[in-house]
Amino acid sequence: QVQLVESGGGLVQAGGSLRLSCVASGSIFSFNNWGWYRQAPGKEREGVSCISRFGGDTNYADSVKGRFTISRDNAKKMVYLQMNNLKPEDSAIYYCMVIVVVTTTRDSDDYWGQGTQVTVSS
Repeated sequence: QVQLVESGGGLVQAGGSLRLSCVASGSIFSFNNWGWYRQAPGKEREGVSCISRFGGDTNYADSVKGRFTISRDNAKKMVYLQMNNLKPEDSAIYYCMVIVVVTTTRDSDDYWGQGTQVTVSS
């Protein structure tokens, strides 16, 4: 019932910047939290950042604090991740996630996008 599409990934040199975006569509009654996760080859998926319903509360993994900024636009049904001072260890597939209440059942559930590749070269 809910679909997410990420964009903005690419190849960048260390120290460069990228801005990821994710848009949601479907039978959404209301939005709750948004999050960004990443997964490198052979490793577990890890949380990068999350943002509360109205953007008043944000959290970041220690490895990205001071470099990444998450933001959201509920009217546009979008979430963003501004990534600055990128490092090679940031290379991964980045996934957006949203917790929503769907219109049909009023149940709350999480939905995931297909991911966008970020590659940082030395």
